[in-house]
Amino acid sequence: MAIRVTVWNEYRHEKRNPRIAQIYPEGIHGAIAAGLREAGHEVATASLDEPEHGLTDEVLARTDVLTWWGHMAHGEVQDAVVARVQRHVVDGGMGLIVLHSGHYSKIFTRLMGSTCNLKWREAGERERVWVVEPGHPIAAGLPEHFEIEHEEMYGERFDIPAPDTLVMVSWFQGGEVFRSGCCYTRGRGRIFYFRPGHESFPTYHHPHVRKVIANAVAWAAPTAGAPAPEFGNRKPLEPLAGM
Repeated sequence: MAIRVTVWNEYRHEKRNPRIAQIYPEGIHGAIAAGLREAGHEVATASLDEPEHGLTDEVLARTDVLTWWGHMAHGEVQDAVVARVQRHVVDGGMGLIVLHSGHYSKIFTRLMGSTCNLKWREAGERERVWVVEPGHPIAAGLPEHFEIEHEEMYGERFDIPAPDTLVMVSWFQGGEVFRSGCCYTRGRGRIFYFRPGHESFPTYHHPHVRKVIANAVAWAAPTAGAPAPEFGNRKPLEPLAGM
């Protein structure tokens, strides 16, 4: 059965900057969605300026994995929608793939419980992405490393909790390194942060970038039949001595 993915994007840069619109004529979300459809996933899109940002309870209920790209308008995302997405991840088991500058989104910082701040430099330099956990499902079908000719630099310290699994790291032409592929579990949901994807460069047309995102969607999708956690006061399963 195809995994149901909702690709969310601010969709602001492409409307305001003709050069970015030329790189992504269907929007950044359109390029990401195209790669996921090529991988066989069932894909819908949503964006910031839609009612409830396109992320109603009905949309999220039929979403196995949500991908998130944001940059210039993090503050415009309604807190009620953030709480709704968090609930679907933590309680409902929806997967979440956070891309590039989505590190500073309300949903990612809330789920991480930290600032998620970092160093950055926009110089269009070469990025080399190294797979450091080759046995992980997100690394399936990838080479040991791949290069992106022009990208924005992100550098350490990246203020995030230690990942459950670090799948990839990046090196930049200017000398910095960065934890660029990070896996987490929050409640019933799986989360993957993937660094590449600055709006000024055609990163989401790169075949290896598309492969990572498609693999991450497959990894983050809910597991059928997984038990729901139970909380609160419980009666003992076995008789208690002396009681």
